[in-house]
Amino acid sequence: MSNLNLNHWHISRREALRGLGATIALPFLNAMLPASARAADVAAKPKRSVFLYIPNGVNTLTWQIEQAGAAYQFTKPLASLEKHRADITPISGLHHPMVLGKHHNCEKVWLTGANVPGDGGSFRNTVSADQLIAEVHGAATRFSSLEMAVEGQSLAWSKDGIQIPAERNTQQIFNALFGVERDSKETIRRRLSRRGSILDLVADDAKRVNNKLGSEDRSKLDEYLTAVRQVEERTRRADEWLNVAKPVVPADEAARLQRKLSMAEAGAYYRLFYDLMVMALRTDSTRVITCGIGSEAQGGAIPDIGILQQRHGLSHHNGDPEQLRRLTEADTFLVGQFSYFLDQLKEHKESDTPLLDTTQVLWGSGMAYGHSHGNANLPTILAGGKALGYKHGTHVDFNLPKIGKYNVADATAHYQICSRPVDSDARVSNLLLTMLQRADVKVDKFQDSIGPISQIVA
Repeated sequence: MSNLNLNHWHISRREALRGLGATIALPFLNAMLPASARAADVAAKPKRSVFLYIPNGVNTLTWQIEQAGAAYQFTKPLASLEKHRADITPISGLHHPMVLGKHHNCEKVWLTGANVPGDGGSFRNTVSADQLIAEVHGAATRFSSLEMAVEGQSLAWSKDGIQIPAERNTQQIFNALFGVERDSKETIRRRLSRRGSILDLVADDAKRVNNKLGSEDRSKLDEYLTAVRQVEERTRRADEWLNVAKPVVPADEAARLQRKLSMAEAGAYYRLFYDLMVMALRTDSTRVITCGIGSEAQGGAIPDIGILQQRHGLSHHNGDPEQLRRLTEADTFLVGQFSYFLDQLKEHKESDTPLLDTTQVLWGSGMAYGHSHGNANLPTILAGGKALGYKHGTHVDFNLPKIGKYNVADATAHYQICSRPVDSDARVSNLLLTMLQRADVKVDKFQDSIGPISQIVA
C-alpha cells in the first residue's frame, strides 16, 4: 500500500477510534444497545480476549523454567507472577513453523502464523486470531476490537491480510472510549454521511479502472479497497452507536486515565495503557484488545531501572554478561507490568466474578532470543479465562519429554533449542486455535494448527 493510501487509512481509523458518539451520561445498559447489536450478542456473560506482545524475545538463559507440571519454580524474570500461579500457564516449546529463521516479520505474524519472506520484505498476511474473535463478540460492543501500541505497530490483521492500525496516544484512546464529543449527534451524522458518499465514489472509480490494470497494480488496488471496506464498516458502526451514551467514568479515575505520560517514566506509562485496557473491558466497550508492548526495530528503553539502551540493541548481546544482565532486568520489568495488569483484572468483578475469569490473556513474543534471531521455544504465558474453560497452575512444556532436562548453563546448547523446535507439533497456532474455540469461534483449524492444546482446558 502506498504511503498516501496508508495515511488515508490511518486518518480514517483515527476518526473512527475517536468514537463519534454521544456525551457521557447514563451508565451503559443492555437496553441501550442498537437492535443489531442486541440480536448479535452471543452470550449473557461476555467472553473477552487480550493479546500482549513484547519484542525481540527474552534472555532465555534466565527465563527458562526447568520443571514441567504443577511443581515448577518461577525464574527471576517471572517471580512477580507467583501470586497469580493459579491463574496462569507458562508454555515452553511453541513455534510458528512457517516463520522459523525469518525473524524480520515476527511481530506481524505472531497472531497469524502466516508464511513470510526470509528477507523481511513485503508480503500478504492472513487474518489474525483476535479479528476472528471480534467477528463473534464485536457486534455487542461500541468497538468490535481495540488496537493499541505502547511502541511499535499493530498486531491485528483483517481477513484480507490488511493491517489494522494501532492507536498510541493514550488521551485519544480515552476520548474514544469515554470522552465527550464536541459536536452534536446531527453534525457527526452528517460527517459520517459525507464520508460514506466519498467512499462510494472511491469504490465506483476503482471498479471502472480495475480491468485496465496489470496484476501488480490490481493487487495494490485490492489492498486499498479492503481498507475502504474496513472504514465503511467502522463508519456504519459509529452511526449505529450515536444514540448510545458512552460509559461514565468516575472523576478520580478519569483524571488518572487522562494523565500525559511518556516512556521517560516507563513504569507509569505501561500501567496507564493497562489501566485503559481494564476500563475498556470493565465498561464492555470492547471484548477484544491487542497491544504491542514495544517495537522490534527501536524503542524499549526503561529509564526507571537505569536501562537507557533500546531493546533491539539489548537483545543483540553477543554473550556479553553486562548486556545479558540488563536484558534480564528488562524482562523482569515487563513481566512486572503484566503482573500488575492481572492484579487489576482480578480486583474488578462483574456479578461477583473477577474480570480475569472472563478474560483470556496471551502474553508473549514471536522471537525467543534476539542475538541470533532464534524463534523457536517462544516465551509464552496464558492467563485468565477460567470461565471460558481453562485450567491453570502448571508449566506446560513440549521440550522436556524429548530432551529430558534443560542445561541453561550451556548457552550454546540452550540457544539451539530456541532456534530449532524440539517438537515439530508444538505450534503457536495450536494455542491460538484453543483460544478461538474457547471464545466460541466455530473453527477446527487455524493456519497450520494440528489441534487444540488439551493440557490447558478443563
